[in-house]
Amino acid sequence: MSASILVVDDEEAIRTSLRSILEDEGYEVSVAANGVEALKIYGTDPPDLMILDIWMPEMDGLETLRRVKEFVPATQIMMISGHGSIETAVKAIKLGAYDYIEKPLSLENVTFRVKQALEQFRLAQENRSLRTKVQQKFELVGQSPAMQRLRELIETAGPTNSRVLIGGENGTGKELVARAIHSHSTRSDHPFVAVNCAAIPETLIESELFGHEKGSFTGATSMKRGQFEQADGGTLFLDEIGDMSLSTQAKVLRALQEQQFTRVGGTKLMKVDVRVLAASNKELEKEIGKGHFREDLYYRLNVVPIVVPPLRERQEDIPALVRHFMKTHVEEQGLRIKEVSPEAMAVFQQYEWPGNIRELRNLIERLMIMVPGFVIDASQATLSLQGRTVGVVPVGNHAANPLLSKSYDSLRDARNAFEKEYISRKLREHHWNISRTADDLKIERSHLHRKIKLLDVEMRPES
Repeated sequence: MSASILVVDDEEAIRTSLRSILEDEGYEVSVAANGVEALKIYGTDPPDLMILDIWMPEMDGLETLRRVKEFVPATQIMMISGHGSIETAVKAIKLGAYDYIEKPLSLENVTFRVKQALEQFRLAQENRSLRTKVQQKFELVGQSPAMQRLRELIETAGPTNSRVLIGGENGTGKELVARAIHSHSTRSDHPFVAVNCAAIPETLIESELFGHEKGSFTGATSMKRGQFEQADGGTLFLDEIGDMSLSTQAKVLRALQEQQFTRVGGTKLMKVDVRVLAASNKELEKEIGKGHFREDLYYRLNVVPIVVPPLRERQEDIPALVRHFMKTHVEEQGLRIKEVSPEAMAVFQQYEWPGNIRELRNLIERLMIMVPGFVIDASQATLSLQGRTVGVVPVGNHAANPLLSKSYDSLRDARNAFEKEYISRKLREHHWNISRTADDLKIERSHLHRKIKLLDVEMRPES
């Protein structure tokens, strides 16, 4: 699809000439005689590029530029003028114009500058699209009280320059919290650099963090900038910092204190401006007691403590998380979207999720791949969770569900077993009232009666 251009000039000859030239280049061109007409066109069919004359009746180009930029800041606008001055050009650029061309217009100059403007517009669009996708990928999902408290802490800590220590079990999303803090900070336009301290060998972590000079050790064939340098002006996230050795901890502490360091094998002091966020699934105070973590580094990092809640403490967020992960897998891998039956969702909400968010995401991906139909039902959800270390737990009861410890001859047997247990529980919740139970299950009373008979559900009204 060719790019669209709006030419705005009060001189008909200029409009006609530019239209002819640009259409010959393959662009879709529309024209307007003044700023008022341009705003009307822009309001209904915004172009990729506007070529805007400065001196026009009714509304001049600078006022038109200002109004369009208020409406859509990302608009690409090129100013033209036959009576220009440096002062006018500077004012136009400050108001958000991309370029400024003086009349008389040169054919070669106009087409070259238009190509540059449209290429820059395309790159800006791609960048916005990628940033949106990244934001969606690292979105904090859920409206449970635990998540609302977490968001409040993030919004409070984000705009400051304070260090934050993020705690929580494996798979709870500590890096997502760190990214959210970064996006709420004044450093959000600068790099966010994440380092998994547990994944880097002890012999390489110092080089990874601080960089190295060429020839400083075997294999150092060129100079390398470390993660502290790469995060300059932005945020450095040290994940699983509890797995860092004491010697590396000492060097990190010095870098935090002085905001400077030397590369491995180097002598020059490198100065940086970095906000450090750290995370660990270990209880660092206990690690201090064991002599595995430096107390002075702990207090340097633990200015603002944030603990990410495990998924079992925010089970009301599971439906939203399931939808979010399904959408993510569809977009990333082209998987076919599926529905999750209410009964299957109940299974998910009753499970303890020892692997937290990471386990849920992986399970949803597996079900989207392996389930042949369009709907994930309760039996498929139950079977997918069999063999986990923590079983399905009925709401309000922390005893493991015996369904998961059984083996079944077929998928149908597993589904029937789950449905029988689920209907029995719902009947007990509603004191064996068939009408209320049917309403809760969103089925007809007659359908519920048939299920009770088919599955041999024991009716034991409470006395």
